[in-house]
Amino acid sequence: MPIQRAKSIDTLYDEVADYDLVVTPDAPLASAINRRVDVPQFGTFATTPRRLAAGRREQAEDRTAFLEVVNRTDHDWKSISYAVGNVLQCWEHQGAHDAIHEYEPYVDDATEAVVDIIGDLRTTSKRLGDYTINEGSVAVVAEDQLTELERSILPDSYDRVELFTDQRFDCPSFDVFESSADIVDAILHTVDGENAENVAVVLDSNSRYSSLVESALEAKDVPYYGGPGFVDRPHHRCFLTLCRSAFRGSETTVADIKPVLTQMGVDVGVDHDKKRLHTVDHPDVEWIQTFCESLTSWTFAEAVATYESRTGASMTAFSDELGALGLSERRIDAQGVDQLAYYLQTYEVPVDRENEGVLLADAKSASYVDRPVVFHVGLDEGWTHSPPRRPWIDVDEQFQQYIQQFQLLLQSGIEQYYLVQDTAGGQPVTPCLYFEELLDVDYDRFSDLEHESHTRTFDDVGEGFEKEPVDVEPKSITNISNSSLKRYVNSPRDYFFDRLLDGPDEDYLTEGSLFHDFAEFYVSNPGFVDEATIDEVADVLVDEVTPFFPETHEPLRRREYRIGLETIVEYLDSQRPFREDFLTPASGWGENTFAQYFDRPVDSPLTERWFEDASLGIKGQIDFVVAPDHLLDFKSGTKNSQRDMIKQAAIDPPADTPDFQAALYLCYYRTQRPDEPLEFTFFHFLETLDDVVTGDHDIEETLTTVSYYPWTFDEHVASREAFETLLDGWNDCEATVDDLGYDAYSEIMDRLSFPIATEKDVLRASTFAEEFTEAVDERTSDAVDAEKGCDQAIRILNDVRKKTFFREDLDAIEGFVQERIEELNRYRAGDERFPVDGPRGEPNYRRVDHRDLLLQGESNE
Repeated sequence: MPIQRAKSIDTLYDEVADYDLVVTPDAPLASAINRRVDVPQFGTFATTPRRLAAGRREQAEDRTAFLEVVNRTDHDWKSISYAVGNVLQCWEHQGAHDAIHEYEPYVDDATEAVVDIIGDLRTTSKRLGDYTINEGSVAVVAEDQLTELERSILPDSYDRVELFTDQRFDCPSFDVFESSADIVDAILHTVDGENAENVAVVLDSNSRYSSLVESALEAKDVPYYGGPGFVDRPHHRCFLTLCRSAFRGSETTVADIKPVLTQMGVDVGVDHDKKRLHTVDHPDVEWIQTFCESLTSWTFAEAVATYESRTGASMTAFSDELGALGLSERRIDAQGVDQLAYYLQTYEVPVDRENEGVLLADAKSASYVDRPVVFHVGLDEGWTHSPPRRPWIDVDEQFQQYIQQFQLLLQSGIEQYYLVQDTAGGQPVTPCLYFEELLDVDYDRFSDLEHESHTRTFDDVGEGFEKEPVDVEPKSITNISNSSLKRYVNSPRDYFFDRLLDGPDEDYLTEGSLFHDFAEFYVSNPGFVDEATIDEVADVLVDEVTPFFPETHEPLRRREYRIGLETIVEYLDSQRPFREDFLTPASGWGENTFAQYFDRPVDSPLTERWFEDASLGIKGQIDFVVAPDHLLDFKSGTKNSQRDMIKQAAIDPPADTPDFQAALYLCYYRTQRPDEPLEFTFFHFLETLDDVVTGDHDIEETLTTVSYYPWTFDEHVASREAFETLLDGWNDCEATVDDLGYDAYSEIMDRLSFPIATEKDVLRASTFAEEFTEAVDERTSDAVDAEKGCDQAIRILNDVRKKTFFREDLDAIEGFVQERIEELNRYRAGDERFPVDGPRGEPNYRRVDHRDLLLQGESNE
């Protein structure tokens, strides 16, 4: 069905001007007609059935009934609210206040109480049931949108007036913007204090657009009304959040009460966000801690008074509402706070508004807006009603009413502007479902419909984009750490935001730092550390990390920390006596927590060796030098295999979870010990927690070591070492190679080149495999299965490649790092934007830390 053209208000007025009374289904529509009256009028002209029956503006009778039933019964609040909603809705559609008795599944004790009480209340529905129009000529506009109860007031004789014509309304094209902020900017470029009375903004009041538009209008000093309600007033929300936080117990974090802190003008710092509130030692948080601890000793009235005295806020209306609910003198408990929160979230408490300025209309409450210029914002799924699924409602009829209201809303205003986004958060925005009924085209998103795209560039004129030239040379970087390189490879823009913004402290970072400090301390003070010392160190760990986890976790954490410390001691003891003669003294890097705590030195050159190499472009800190050719890094996370370590250092393309630490450190260390095979070990000291508990602990299970050979893989394949590896392989491989002999094996491998591919099927089908098998078969006896033996040999050699770094691997890593640094310096200089996608393409969004600033699918341009 096409969009029907709605009659203009002037046309409607011309059709009804000669009637004594005009009944409309919508109050704004009635007000618009009344504003066209150009002759003296006695009494009411255009109005809604409810206003006519009540003799005043409609009241929120669901809230009135709820308050009455709450104060007269002992039923729980959610049951009362549910029953009130059902009774009033059934009354509206069936015409009698006790009509719900016809629907037995919806009748319970709470419903019976509501029916008994509500029948005696002077609600608008009650007045409608008692009222009948007895005055002169009556015109009814859009009668099919009136409910059964509203139709009950109509006289026997009246004239029907349709809202729509038989003509088609050609929907203006959609204005498609890249972001919600761009939409708000577009509105602000049009609206100011002088023309505010001529503008309306229709939006989903629960969407992000609502708060953005309100904030933008406030910032520009443009008056508006119809915006935030009673519960959205900052101090009301702030007080309720404080009360709810008090009953979350010790698990409440600083981040949970950040809105409260902001409202109170307190800046605690993002580093505390993940810490539990009651563990934070900060003067500005002390009042909130005291408030939460004292809350249960106060009544609601006393708590409000305490909040008012601290903030200077006036909460008279809030106190009045507490009185209406019977909560003022009630001592605060969790149930009372939950009831208050439920009430405020369920019912719209009336607020006094200045009806001037830009009109903000809710897309699901309004059906007509009488302003010359109307911005329809969003027009997405949030504009779609959810029809109530109740047996007393005709769903098809209700849907048709929604469709008509939507058509009328689309045509509100002399000028209509449809401001939408095609994507949000990297996902297509689904247009309001009513368009499926109204537009005779197939579409999935707004860009499939007639539209005009609006793209804001850095050259656009606008207050937010004006730039003053700054005569400062950009500072280039010469090296990069593994952690920064990992983030950069995943997403350069996430790396950029990480450099700009502070982040909260994390428990695993605090734990990891303290374990490293202990390892460094133990290497320098092995004779000092005993069982009692380890207990003290575990206490320090618990104290430092306690702000991040529930108190109930403390025994488990303490046990885990002690096992980790003992495992570190066990491993380091296995390396004694330590050799230091091959290293120059190290001055140390940073402060050591336990050196300060126990007032003892940490001066071993074997630990915490910081390096920076501008020629390679890398920097880092070596945790422990095991031997002249062996480096080790302490890890508290999950253990990786040798294959994982090599795979995560891949560069063509980079891995989904890149980690270049082993490769980077070996790149640096081979400059210190060139032409030597080297090893790098990850020591996962928490890996065997369960085994320690069961008494079946093996320190080797905590270690993952990869080797580096200062020769190419092809050179390695032909080497004696590779030959010995094959002799220790599978049976057919061992027999074949043994029969072949090293000299023949080396001669064959010297003239062949092992394929670059690592996939088993590709290797088997390669020319190398064919030539290798043929050459071996010629030089071995019939006693061995040369074909099978060669196949196993290729797989074993390929497995070595997957677990080992060779010269060409680290050469490629060094080139990769240099390319990234060159890119990074171009971005830093402003020659190009930091792109969202990294070298491997779309980021792994599970590894992105600034997800709210990095939109999935955002353009790299």
